[in-house]
Amino acid sequence: MKQKTVLNVGFDDTDSPKGMCTTYLAYKIVNYLKKEKVEFLDFPKLIRFNPNIPWKTRGNGAVGLKIKTNNPIKIKKKIVDFIMKYSDTKNGANPALVFYENETIPYEFNEFSELALYKLVNRNYAKKFARKKNLESFYFGNGQGLVGAIGAIGYKFDDQTVELLSYRKKTKFGKKRIISHESVKTMQKKTLPYTFNNYDETKNNILITPHGPDPVFYGIRGENVKSLLKAAKLLKIKERLAGYLIFKSNQGTAAHLKNQIDINEFKPYTSGTITGIISKEPIMEKGGHVFFSIISKSKELRCAVYEPTGITTKMMHLKKGDKVRIGGSVRKASKKHPRIINTEFIHVLNLQKNVHFTNPLCTRCNKKMKSKGRNQGFQCIKCGRKARKKIIQEIPREIKQELYLPIASAHRHLTRPRQRIGISNTHIRFDNSIPWLHNFKN
Repeated sequence: MKQKTVLNVGFDDTDSPKGMCTTYLAYKIVNYLKKEKVEFLDFPKLIRFNPNIPWKTRGNGAVGLKIKTNNPIKIKKKIVDFIMKYSDTKNGANPALVFYENETIPYEFNEFSELALYKLVNRNYAKKFARKKNLESFYFGNGQGLVGAIGAIGYKFDDQTVELLSYRKKTKFGKKRIISHESVKTMQKKTLPYTFNNYDETKNNILITPHGPDPVFYGIRGENVKSLLKAAKLLKIKERLAGYLIFKSNQGTAAHLKNQIDINEFKPYTSGTITGIISKEPIMEKGGHVFFSIISKSKELRCAVYEPTGITTKMMHLKKGDKVRIGGSVRKASKKHPRIINTEFIHVLNLQKNVHFTNPLCTRCNKKMKSKGRNQGFQCIKCGRKARKKIIQEIPREIKQELYLPIASAHRHLTRPRQRIGISNTHIRFDNSIPWLHNFKN
């Protein structure tokens, strides 16, 4: 009997703002592979990379598959056919596909993937990497999709979540999604804390349904497969779906913010964290956006908190001398503004005391004394008691030493929600007996 080959597959950039979806392509490919009796060694991977890349589509997500087959030539040819058929190249998609035949992934792949999480990786660098490693790779257009395709193969999880993505029938693509708000709210209440970012109570917004013309109807994110399946059964929708596929993902892990931003380079689109002292107090500009500056390693850096985050009012209470740790990305300079840190979270580490001087209080009459004139002290007008100096009064700050996160509606795919703070889901066991792929009957 012919020995089976372990085949790692990575693909990316098959969609455009006008349609299609890389995960839908994965759904089609996985269905084909199941019919071919291919052995799956893990869940399909949905890896979100640096969310600040300017030419990304929606979530900057790439897909990886790890399978075992006794006919790799046939399987690879068919996957190439799927990429060609389901990529939206006519609307600007630059799809790429990579094959790597090995059970073990070299550490260089992991390093490449880490870079793609928080930096802008040049497509030419990806092409050189593919040549150096003798990767079987295919791309159309400018080859930008190679970055995600290689990264999806090389991604190493130190924290992971899962997502159930449901797909529409082709006749429904581009049409309005109808789903019960109450069912989503109920689902959130019954599945917390094992699912996250389903519904934003602050804005009364459903967060599981996209708004574009792509094939996804809803996506439920969570900590384990069992909770996703339970959550899906609680939803009430007015549409017959094609099916669903469950992915292992880095969503909700803040993986792109593990890196510390190098303030000496301060390169645009770099993601990470930075710690500093407030040097210029916050001001609110047109549109409700808040800007302030911090000093970090003797360099002054401007920071922005945008109105949709829902935390701008709190940030207005920061004062000079406060110590903060900021997670975010470096925005490219414009004609009007220098490079700036777009903040995704702010952790207030230390607050300056808010003190002011006030006239002393008469301990006998419990009334404030009056000034007798410059350098002449103070005197109670009722009993005549005197005092020499003003007293220091500390006023409570209107901001606390704590972590400030945007409201759920302003979260990105990689944003770690509050309920996941301190959680590291290190292993989600792959079990083929669980219905991680399902096609609904017509």
